[in-house]
Amino acid sequence: MTTVRCYADPISPYAWLALSDLARIEAAGARVVVVPVLFAGLLDAHGTVGPAEIDAKRRYMARDVMREAARRGLPFAGPPGHPFNPLAALRMCTAIDDDAHRRTLFVALTRAAWERGEDLMDAATLVRLADDAGLDGAGLFAAAQGPAVKQALAGATAQAIGEGVFGVPTFQVDGELFWGADRIDALLWHVQGSGIDEDALRAFLGRAPRAQRQR
Repeated sequence: MTTVRCYADPISPYAWLALSDLARIEAAGARVVVVPVLFAGLLDAHGTVGPAEIDAKRRYMARDVMREAARRGLPFAGPPGHPFNPLAALRMCTAIDDDAHRRTLFVALTRAAWERGEDLMDAATLVRLADDAGLDGAGLFAAAQGPAVKQALAGATAQAIGEGVFGVPTFQVDGELFWGADRIDALLWHVQGSGIDEDALRAFLGRAPRAQRQR
């Protein structure tokens, strides 16, 4: 069975939208493994900022996400404030070794934040959400404070950066990256055996730039 890695951070509403669509990927015969990564770490590595840090993008993103949620029949509330610090939530997910349980908690956290407006920076909320998902919330929260889990999250983020990941959600399969909740159709196209002309891609990327903005 093909394994698809989904790099995600609950800070992203597009990660929430993508995770609500995993059944489509699995229907194509693929297994989806959710890998928590720190979006801010990706941004720092590539010298960029998140859409919520640019007012025009922030306003567009809110409208776009609400429109897409309505189109899919999903409720939308949004977290108490955005952006927020997702580290505790990410580390709790990272502390889970079992892929299925990690995915269950990650999906539960994104739904809690974006569908019900819950606060993923609140320790009691995180513990309750993990308990509700059938996991040991207090145990996971305690484990999330340890250096091993913190290093594991940093390592996963560094690995994603090394693979060329610059945003979330990003799906990775067979060395190919598919960025965004709106790239699942392209992902399925690839999983079903289609692809692009790699020689043409190399030729295009080998062409020297003819203009460059001053920075």
